Amino acid sequence: VEKDNLGGTCLNVGCIPTKSLVKSAEAYNEALNGEEFGFEIKDIKLDMKKVIARKDKIRNNLVGGIDYLLNKNNIRLIKGEASFIDNHKVLVKKGKDEYTIEAKNIIIATGSKISKISIPGIELPFALNSTEALSNTELPKSITIIGGGVIGMEFAFLYSNFGVKVNVVEYENRILNMVDLDISEEILDIAKSKGICIYTSSKVTRIEKSESGEGIVIFENEGKEKLLVSEKVLVAIGREPNMEGLNLENTDIKLNDRNRGIKVEDNLKTNVEGIYAIGDVNSKIQLAHVASHQGIVAVDNILGKNKEMKYECIPNVIFTAPEIASVGLTEKQCIDKNMNIKISKFPFAANGKALTMGQEYGFIKIIKDLDSGKMVGGSIIGPDASSLISTLTLIIQQNISEESIAETVFAHPTTGEGIHEAVLGLSIGAIHYNE
Repeated sequence: VEKDNLGGTCLNVGCIPTKSLVKSAEAYNEALNGEEFGFEIKDIKLDMKKVIARKDKIRNNLVGGIDYLLNKNNIRLIKGEASFIDNHKVLVKKGKDEYTIEAKNIIIATGSKISKISIPGIELPFALNSTEALSNTELPKSITIIGGGVIGMEFAFLYSNFGVKVNVVEYENRILNMVDLDISEEILDIAKSKGICIYTSSKVTRIEKSESGEGIVIFENEGKEKLLVSEKVLVAIGREPNMEGLNLENTDIKLNDRNRGIKVEDNLKTNVEGIYAIGDVNSKIQLAHVASHQGIVAVDNILGKNKEMKYECIPNVIFTAPEIASVGLTEKQCIDKNMNIKISKFPFAANGKALTMGQEYGFIKIIKDLDSGKMVGGSIIGPDASSLISTLTLIIQQNISEESIAETVFAHPTTGEGIHEAVLGLSIGAIHYNE
């Protein structure tokens, strides 16, 4: 049962649309800076309507692909909005039509919605949320982004690459506080070098409209009231489980301890037999690939296979410029666990392929537990991070030894060689870099 487009948040208003815009912005920025690569393009024109049309075409192709797969596998798609009548009965409404479906097993996969925040002035016409920003065909000259988390920072670099003057206001004491401090500091330095202005430890108190129609974001920082004026304001404070309209009160389904999402066990079962909850609605980890794998685990359990979801080795990617990716334990988590660790870093400045790409910033970081001898975590900030993290995920999840990696031949010149070098740095030392 689906009330909207197939594919959920990620495909329609999340990861796929934003990555399409990210690519367009990168291409535009590279064309502007072609002199570094020995060429110059004059009179470059940016057409945001075509940029948005490209994004929509990609999304529509993928939505159509899902529809094709449903038909090919004889899966019935019911268009409408579903709500619970009781534990195993669901009412589906579409316009004036409604009917009841009864099922022994039900999987709830309603995703997430944009989090709400009480800021006076947030309803002003120049204030956008992330969904609205994805369809905005008029590029602003300047924008202030409220929130320095994943969504906020992806949009910050996206807009910056399009030539927009970007400000970011973050409540926490650093941007992207879910990554290690050295990663956060590296992306902060890169953001500043691109002209992105970032204010941390800052609380937005209100938004006002200037006489010329621009947005004024007023915030507290270092005990003083400050303000930023920009053409647009983007509110990017994250997402929350979407349970609206499910009528869970008609069931015995329990929510988690914070009442933020449906409570599930590692087998994705709720407290009600036969009912499962996958993806953002259970608030475990808000990532599309996690939701997908949770769906597989839930179906396996319906088929009696007794599977559980394991969260120790989930890769995470942030599509800033450069990209950031991580898997396993962070350095801080290891310290909090009083683990005896060794850290190896290999900078992309020592990688031939990265230099040819003009992307020599960032590094690959691997953490080893000295007591067990296992690699337990890794982070990458730099070119190809979103692809390279799969190699680190395999290494950590399958407990591949340092010796096995050291004896593996990595292709040259590639950014992947950096993983080989970082692993060597845990023992004999990297070949092309000496700390």
